[in-house]
Amino acid sequence: MNEQDLVKMLVERAYLEGDFVLRSGRHSKYYLDKYRFETVPELLGAIGEKIAIAIAEHEPEAVRIAAPELGAVALAAAASLASRLPFLIVRKEAKGYGTSNKLEGISESGELVCLVEDVVTSGGAALQAVEAVREAGLVCRTAVCVVDREEGGSDELARHGVRLWPLFRASDLQKVAKSAANPHG
Repeated sequence: MNEQDLVKMLVERAYLEGDFVLRSGRHSKYYLDKYRFETVPELLGAIGEKIAIAIAEHEPEAVRIAAPELGAVALAAAASLASRLPFLIVRKEAKGYGTSNKLEGISESGELVCLVEDVVTSGGAALQAVEAVREAGLVCRTAVCVVDREEGGSDELARHGVRLWPLFRASDLQKVAKSAANPHG
């Protein structure tokens, strides 16, 4: 799937307009419903391939992918299949049974991982995942997201030594949505 078709499909499936409250607590007139693009095999596969390409380009020494639960796990699995890099699941909090791990998967201290995220707004969820990865002794200096809402998340991650590489920016999706709503003008 080429990039133009992928953007169009993302907008058709996951770009919603209305009054929404985001995870950050901010209000927004639009929402990108990650589950609407992560649960469609054709979209998930194409996005996973693009994430794998972005990791190879921007963090070529990465030996693992890390993804915060729940939203980015499907993306990490798709990117793992496309890149052949194993992935880690970053829990919001350590489970209270079994191994009580905050990171699920196998890793060794000092390994370089690339964080995968779905939609980045303020960067809070991504930053929590980066901190958990670093607390486990891993190195994380790069994140790849599907959409950057362009609301400060990239700058917040940069303040903590993480470079964000979005596949798409919200402004790109908004242009496509506006064009689709008004095809003749």
